[in-house]
Amino acid sequence: MRKLELSAHLPVLLLCALLWAAATTPVAAAPLPRAAPEQAGMSSERLERLSAAMQSLVDEGRLAGITTMIARRGKVVHFGTFGHQDLAAGKPMAEDSIFRIYSMTKPITSVALMLLYEEGLFRLSDPVEKFIPEFADLPVATGETIGGIVTEPADHPFTVRELMSHTAGFSYGIFSESAVDRRYREAEVLNPDITLRDMIEKLADIPLRHQPGSVWHYSVAVDIQGYLVEVLSGQPFDAFLKERIFEPLGMTDTAFWVTEDKAGRFAQVYVYGEDSQLELPQAEPLRDRDYLTPAKLLSGGGGLVSTSEDYMRFCQMLLNGGELDGVRLLAPSTVRLMRRNQLPKDHPEFSPGQGFGLNFAVVLDPVEADGVSKGEYYWGGAAGTWFWIDPIEDLIFVGMIQQFGEQRPDVRSLSRRLTYQAILEPGRRRHRHARP
Repeated sequence: MRKLELSAHLPVLLLCALLWAAATTPVAAAPLPRAAPEQAGMSSERLERLSAAMQSLVDEGRLAGITTMIARRGKVVHFGTFGHQDLAAGKPMAEDSIFRIYSMTKPITSVALMLLYEEGLFRLSDPVEKFIPEFADLPVATGETIGGIVTEPADHPFTVRELMSHTAGFSYGIFSESAVDRRYREAEVLNPDITLRDMIEKLADIPLRHQPGSVWHYSVAVDIQGYLVEVLSGQPFDAFLKERIFEPLGMTDTAFWVTEDKAGRFAQVYVYGEDSQLELPQAEPLRDRDYLTPAKLLSGGGGLVSTSEDYMRFCQMLLNGGELDGVRLLAPSTVRLMRRNQLPKDHPEFSPGQGFGLNFAVVLDPVEADGVSKGEYYWGGAAGTWFWIDPIEDLIFVGMIQQFGEQRPDVRSLSRRLTYQAILEPGRRRHRHARP
């Protein structure tokens, strides 16, 4: 009888198993929709100027390879690949090539933190020491003597808002010079072989570089935000990003390292040698880490790799007001908050005509900023990757290269001019929440 009862339930059990498997197996996201430029108010003929300019940079030997991707009115209208992802192997650059995006990791970390903001776990005005007590009573450097760094008390505990706008008082240790920066280098606060927790303990022993809220200074603040995500969520940072951002958005190639099955798509990084010739670096630039093995330091400030399409999916979610393909990550009001200038009223601008939002720059005055649209927001990565989002023109640009060195051409400015000259019709914003 028990066998008969079990056999009678087998079809139901099998159906339940299949449904559970379908629910727990990630489904590959459909590619972003594509359209002819003319369908989105742009000119195919004029966009050829962009392609020709990118190809020229490759032909002249100034860049090894490039991808450029433009979306307008929610559809991809240009996706160009130029040159090679690996010169020695003769491997052409491809649409699915994987890149070190370095500081383009920062906006992703911002979204991660704002997911927790929407859950009511913190306020932007909260002192960070409320969640990371190791930072309580951090002094501020005022000078240096033979005996060490002279300090004074902070005039207030730095806040989450200040942490997300690079005004909390931290530094990077590599882009500026001071007694504090030297301490960063000596302590190896971003050593790839330590954990985020180790990084916090090192930073807790070093004074702030300046009084909180007084100066915009590029810093490890976003790496600290990665640890803050761990504290607030109770999850490892990489697991949180995968579960809450990458899988929902279909960002299948974005991670802190490149798995063996994807290594053939990982673009080689280059530097300039004698006579400005492209050559391989002696080691991985900046942090000297191996991207082909799991990362230990889950750097929210610069640790991710990604593809052009993956990053475009992320940007399109932001331009859509927090939603992509029916999956909502953030409310429109939260996205507007993120791209609003967060610097104090009496604070100097981040750059002429520009303020700073929550982990990316924002255009306040297009004339002063040498831009086009008020409300545009953007950032880039150390190896030359770049993106911008223009809510007025309903436009996104994502560019990828892997190149270090002062001889690197200003491909960011060039691509901007050649993109906007191809726009022939207004943006026709599809969403009311896309207003600047």
